[in-house]
Amino acid sequence: MNALNTTPVPIEKFTAVEHRFGNTLPLLHEISHALHRLQVEGTVTTLDLNAVPFGPGDERQLVDFLGRGEVSAKLEAMGDSHIRESRYSGVWIVEHWNTSGERVAFQIEITKLPALLEAQQEDIAESLLMLQAALENARNGASV
Repeated sequence: MNALNTTPVPIEKFTAVEHRFGNTLPLLHEISHALHRLQVEGTVTTLDLNAVPFGPGDERQLVDFLGRGEVSAKLEAMGDSHIRESRYSGVWIVEHWNTSGERVAFQIEITKLPALLEAQQEDIAESLLMLQAALENARNGASV
């Protein structure tokens, strides 16, 4: 008998979940830890998925695993942005496309409300001026 037949070779056993999710499984654990930090400390986390080396099918598996929640929004500014809540409250999938239709950002935000949906202070100030002017016009007889 030669030495190859008698040398023990360790064989790693992969569970169905590890095999099924490949590179996605560590991301799901990171999302879980980030959601815990959001709940306990109020800490917001953004994961840049463009920087993750997804294997074949990993991105689809991640998105499918996270599922769809009740809230989604589309913004149209310098390209389209799609923001949707996953089935896990506080976990948001955020994608941005440029005007050529190329995806330029793909993120998971673990937060109560994604930053893109928050009104900016400058926009609020401008809106206040516009509303006050419209009310002044209405008071002077212009139609509302």
